[in-house]
Amino acid sequence: MKGSVTVLQTISRKSCMTALLGSAILAFGLYNIHALSQVTEGGGLGLTLLLHHWFGISPAVSGLVFNALCYILGFRVMGRRFLFYSAVSAVGFSGVYAVCEQFPPLWPEIADHSLLAAVLGAVFVGVGCGLCVRIGAAPAGDDALAMSLSRLLRVKIQWVYLFTDLLVLGLSVSYIPLTRISYSLLTVILSGQIVGFIERYKKD
Repeated sequence: MKGSVTVLQTISRKSCMTALLGSAILAFGLYNIHALSQVTEGGGLGLTLLLHHWFGISPAVSGLVFNALCYILGFRVMGRRFLFYSAVSAVGFSGVYAVCEQFPPLWPEIADHSLLAAVLGAVFVGVGCGLCVRIGAAPAGDDALAMSLSRLLRVKIQWVYLFTDLLVLGLSVSYIPLTRISYSLLTVILSGQIVGFIERYKKD
């Protein structure tokens, strides 16, 4: 009980607002860009689709297991405050995405412009995740895994994102057209670098 009180006393209202803002930006971008353009981010999402294609495992199952394992690892590495902020960002993401679903996409024509979608999608994902990661929150299992590995291996987080995304995208070439993978590759490179920049801005 004493430990719980101590953790709550360290929670910052400003950090909670930052986590909500970041998750809102992320949800907005995923709904209005990624969902239309079919440009994927690799990582956990790509992994669940890969397992479904080759082994028939439902993303509902693999996604739940993957996210649970990543958050458990994050909790073990970064503690209870990480779990609290991650819960705030995850709830914020779901809430904003649910609101977005009540309206038609703002730019439906972006589905015909894969390059533009890849760049804009990277900006929304990079800024959204970057704001969350900066205050120690993970809106998704991918982010919890990247944050944990970055701390354990003492490697900048953008390189962890890049490695895990490239690994999944490389395996996804087995069933996804190379042209589509190339746009996804551009997205993961840009978004990872943006996350890394925001995470360490004025901290180094």
